[in-house]
Amino acid sequence: MKLKAKNLSLQIVVLFLFYSCANHGQLIYVTKLPKSLEENSGIAAYNDNSAWFIEDSGNDDIITKVDYRGEVLKELKVKNGKNKDWEDLTEDKKGNLYIGDFGNNNSSRKNLVIYKLPNPEYEGGDHITAEQITFRYPEQKKFPPKKNERLYDAEAFFHYNNYLYIFTKNRADPFTGESLVYRVPDTKGDYEAEFLGKITPCNDWDTCRITSADISPDGKTVALLSTGKIWTISNVDLEDLPNSTLEEIDLLVRSQLESITFIDNTTLLLSDEETKTDGGNLYKYELK
Repeated sequence: MKLKAKNLSLQIVVLFLFYSCANHGQLIYVTKLPKSLEENSGIAAYNDNSAWFIEDSGNDDIITKVDYRGEVLKELKVKNGKNKDWEDLTEDKKGNLYIGDFGNNNSSRKNLVIYKLPNPEYEGGDHITAEQITFRYPEQKKFPPKKNERLYDAEAFFHYNNYLYIFTKNRADPFTGESLVYRVPDTKGDYEAEFLGKITPCNDWDTCRITSADISPDGKTVALLSTGKIWTISNVDLEDLPNSTLEEIDLLVRSQLESITFIDNTTLLLSDEETKTDGGNLYKYELK
């Protein structure tokens, strides 16, 4: 019996090491996410032991709170907020939560919207009501544009000082790596997004398309995510983002990383979609 117990303990240790260390590169494995979030596309954190998630197109109009053990703590149905293609989450310092419904693979959408929700931590029922911030990119003239001008998909944004900063995901052919940077006010209304310029993290299709973004609580560091890489901008000037210096961090992993958020000024929380071979996990990363 003692031998069997020792063997079982060894198996548990091996499994723990496999899931916490293997195949995650520089990322620190936190937990496996529930199957209900296998297509997670956005993350936001209000504390250091749980996070809120959304899923992208084809999934329910629901935000889900999950703890660091991978257990679902709360689900809220979003009223007045249809999931056309939810792609990122961010929160402001007042606790409001924003859903970026701006997924736009072919740059053909004319109904781009950001949903603004009250702080979900304090919602006691089973639903939450959204206000709508609708917008358009004034530089886009055709829907869809030519393949070499398909720059208007987006999966990344963050909130800072009454604005929502949006980074587009390049789907142009030929691929240039450029991401367009826009901002819109954080209040209910219909807007032409303000074009701030372009950034080019790199020019490799597989690893250079931006999938999520966030800014540190002190407003000094921006983090941009892709499939396997993070770019940071330190001492950021939000009025001059396109001229910022990007520092590349190769995470040494190529899973479908979709979400990133700061939980303090140096600690990032990340997640990836689940595929047949990997993903569906929650991770941490400590900025050096």
